[in-house]
Amino acid sequence: MNSFKILLSASLLALCDPSLTAEHGQPGDDGSLILNTQINLQNNWSNLNVRANTIGGDAVAQGAAAGNLVDIMTMNNTRVTNDQTVGPGATIGSNIHMDVNKVWGSVGIQNQVVCNGASVSSDPAWTFVNSNQECHAGDPYSGINANIRNVAGDAVIQGSALGNSFQADSNAGSFGVTTRQLNNSANISNVNSNVYNVGGSAGFSSSAIGNSSQIIQYNTHH
Repeated sequence: MNSFKILLSASLLALCDPSLTAEHGQPGDDGSLILNTQINLQNNWSNLNVRANTIGGDAVAQGAAAGNLVDIMTMNNTRVTNDQTVGPGATIGSNIHMDVNKVWGSVGIQNQVVCNGASVSSDPAWTFVNSNQECHAGDPYSGINANIRNVAGDAVIQGSALGNSFQADSNAGSFGVTTRQLNNSANISNVNSNVYNVGGSAGFSSSAIGNSSQIIQYNTHH
């Protein structure tokens, strides 16, 4: 039996006093200091097997597997230190097997696998982020096998495998980001499907990405 284990996940969220922010170069400002450390050394695996027949509405299947995830959202001055590591003994994957027939609505299948994922969103005067992500897993793997027949609406299938994913957005006037991503894994996404008699549209996508970063600053300060 495939196991789903996270060996160690530790995070610390603390409100800073003025002396602490002054020590970090922002004298006199209150804010948040967020220190996140996550280490995953074991397997994370998801299997979803579906057989469905004669459905009056939609048929939707979603699968996901991840080593380390963190989602940080603040509304004040923020300093974030993020460190995420997945060890070489870990395997991360998700499989979806779906057989569906006679659907009056639409069919949607989505499978997403990520080794390390971090998201930071803040709306203060200043934000500083230092992020380090390392993926040494064997094979972040996404697999979809689907047989879809007789669908009145649309049929959409999406699969993705990511090593490291980082996103940050802020409207701070001072917005500093340092990010480091190391991917030492094979990222694999497989989609195999047979689709017949679809009344609407049919869409298929599959992606395998080692490192991905997106940084957006909405600066409304003059």
